[in-house]
Amino acid sequence: MLDPQSDYDVLIVGAGISGIGMAAHLGMKVPELSYTILERRDDLGGTWDLFRYPGIRTDSDMHTFGYEFEPWRSENRIVSAQDIKDYLNGVIDRFDIRRRIQYGQHVVSADFNHQDARWHVVVETDGKQREVTANWLFLGTGYYDYDQAYDAGFDFSNFEGQVLHPQFWPDDLDYENKNVVVIGSGATAITIVPVMAQKAAKVAMLQRTPTWIRNMPTQDWMARLLRRFLPEETAYKIVRWRNIRLTSWMIKRCENHPDQVAENLTKMAKNTLGDNYNAADLTPPYRPWEQRMCFIPDDDLFEAMNRGKAEIVTDTIDRFEGREVVLKSGKRLPADIVVTATGLKLAMAGKIALSVEGEPVRFNERFYYKGCMFSNLPNFSAFFGYTNASWTLRVDVVCNYVCRIFQHMQKSGAEIATPYLPEDHGMEKEGFFNLSSNYIKRSIDILPHNGSQWPWQLGMDYLADRKVMRETQVNDGTLKFENAYAEERLEAAE
Repeated sequence: MLDPQSDYDVLIVGAGISGIGMAAHLGMKVPELSYTILERRDDLGGTWDLFRYPGIRTDSDMHTFGYEFEPWRSENRIVSAQDIKDYLNGVIDRFDIRRRIQYGQHVVSADFNHQDARWHVVVETDGKQREVTANWLFLGTGYYDYDQAYDAGFDFSNFEGQVLHPQFWPDDLDYENKNVVVIGSGATAITIVPVMAQKAAKVAMLQRTPTWIRNMPTQDWMARLLRRFLPEETAYKIVRWRNIRLTSWMIKRCENHPDQVAENLTKMAKNTLGDNYNAADLTPPYRPWEQRMCFIPDDDLFEAMNRGKAEIVTDTIDRFEGREVVLKSGKRLPADIVVTATGLKLAMAGKIALSVEGEPVRFNERFYYKGCMFSNLPNFSAFFGYTNASWTLRVDVVCNYVCRIFQHMQKSGAEIATPYLPEDHGMEKEGFFNLSSNYIKRSIDILPHNGSQWPWQLGMDYLADRKVMRETQVNDGTLKFENAYAEERLEAAE
């Protein structure tokens, strides 16, 4: 298919959910292609290896978070980071991926050269740099900055307690019988609070704005039932499709009947909290799923509140003083430890310096192509997961489609594939994400554009994406294929 003189046909960056998924799809669909995975860390897992805060877990069910080709072999659907890493280790062993992962490899830059149809990639290992070449570059680097957390700009100069961010959690943190304030109301904060409340004197979740919260039972009753009577793979497929469709139904219901959904969520919270329910703390000023909804397994957050070990405080911070957080209302929260769960800092392409013929790639000047490539950027794939469903659903859709591109290139003899968008396209730009979350608003200036028409759109409907990405032609007239060596081969033949 490609230039045999390259080190690899496909270079995968990142040994997390995305990179391992791509490797497995390559092994199943185009096993003749050579590839390697370069991972900056010392272990696989990506996000699930980086974050070490108490209780880190999935915020979506494992029957959709698992790959379509690898069953999740438990009825538990909300699981820990270690459970996810164990699952990934099973995948890399089954598909013989382990020997293809290189750890401690920091990809610094990558430049595409049309003349040899290769990416020339600079990799740093133990302070030394080397060049690796590949025909196709696949980034499984996620969407946020691994090196820097978002700084909300708090002034802790007069605070005498300990301050930490979930992204850089210390291994030896002692919070037993201490007062903890967790700043934030997203999935990270809602995960940390009930777990820390098991040992801490009390944990306060301090928020400016409430989040819609929904209970999710840890165990999936259907999975438990079907696994008693059906083969593992069959039970997994049934539960997976049922949960995918339930999520799709829920999203559409939030869009079409937001007031009814809000009423139901409020009713569930009231039933669990009873006299501890406070509407001001649990009624967001936006409709369900305008920002990502948070799920709590077995009502753990609400149960911690009922035990008096946790509380939600809706207010704004005036200052940090001594071992207290002083709020604008005048209330003071005792705080031996402050956890700033205030969100992530987004980063494009793992902060790798990408270029084409030496010209830097600026993603904010490009459009997404079918959720996996970018306008006028050759032999390159990277993607963002769904904001309203499991990340891995997009992994399977994208990896399957990219393998279809490879198969077409093999048959046609093409070495270069580029989604072509002319400068005078006249297409309107739309928002990159369908959420109003602050971490997205803060990063608009670095994100690619979402086009007003297919195929230049990043969809958020898995069922629709799966259908179109499997059924539409790869050679669609927009994805341009080139044979970089046609003239040289003709001359050699003559």
